[in-house]
Amino acid sequence: MTRSRSARLERKTRETQIELELELDGSGAYEVSTGIAFFDHMLQSFAKHALFDLRLTAKGDLAVDAHHTVEDVGIVLGQALREALGSAEGIQRYGSFVLPMAEAKVEVAVDVSNRPYLVYRVSLANDRIGGFDVSLVEDFLYAFSQHAGLDLHVELRYGKSPHHVVEAIFKGLARALRSALEIDPRVRGLPTVKGAL
Repeated sequence: MTRSRSARLERKTRETQIELELELDGSGAYEVSTGIAFFDHMLQSFAKHALFDLRLTAKGDLAVDAHHTVEDVGIVLGQALREALGSAEGIQRYGSFVLPMAEAKVEVAVDVSNRPYLVYRVSLANDRIGGFDVSLVEDFLYAFSQHAGLDLHVELRYGKSPHHVVEAIFKGLARALRSALEIDPRVRGLPTVKGAL
């Protein structure tokens, strides 16, 4: 690998201001501040388990709702991943992980295909974690997958606690991406017969 797989992006709208730095071949170091404590915790876990170095500052219109901040972080994180990935030569491309978290178990599978799609099969009776609306997780993953170019499948096998389920999703995504983005020394060029992702 000759170049650093990293990116630095900023996004400013009337609703959010986001600065993000991402290093794919990191150690899991993170500095995250979005103004949403639970979301910060999930992004920190994501960076730690993916072994990405992540610096993220987001300021959003939280007095209105958390939606804009969560969705826009997904957009910028996806764009940064796509930029950091570069040509994607030599990557494994596919990754999956089944992650247990107390009573919950979640399966995450990803294809780094540049053909974005999200399948999200998660249904919970309790959709609040403190003040955090669990439906925002799907919005985040949709924005992230669209802008990163990921075919992303997330399925809750079972679980009751929304905290455990959402944490399993973020950690499972991290582990699946860690595998998919790993450089395979036996791969020459792109992992596709089409010649382009």
